[in-house]
Amino acid sequence: MRIIGYVQHPVWKITVFKTDTRLSVKFEDGLLEQTYKFVQQDRLNALGEVQQLIDQKFILTVERRFREMERHRAEALARHTSISPEDEFDTII
Repeated sequence: MRIIGYVQHPVWKITVFKTDTRLSVKFEDGLLEQTYKFVQQDRLNALGEVQQLIDQKFILTVERRFREMERHRAEALARHTSISPEDEFDTII
């Protein structure tokens, strides 16, 4: 797998990868990431074609999914972690 380029975005890092059989687009936002994979039959072969694919509607869908992922992550952490006063760090002045 090799990186064939990046798609500019003000917040996310968007990397485009290519292998012999598929092309992958990875969106990174802090601790979260989404990867979309396309096969040769999808007729995406170059960075420019991927840049056209990632239109405003696609970006809005990715953004919505990132919000859902963060919510799920926060809910899971809240269910499985609880900090008692004994676990907190001492205040240093």
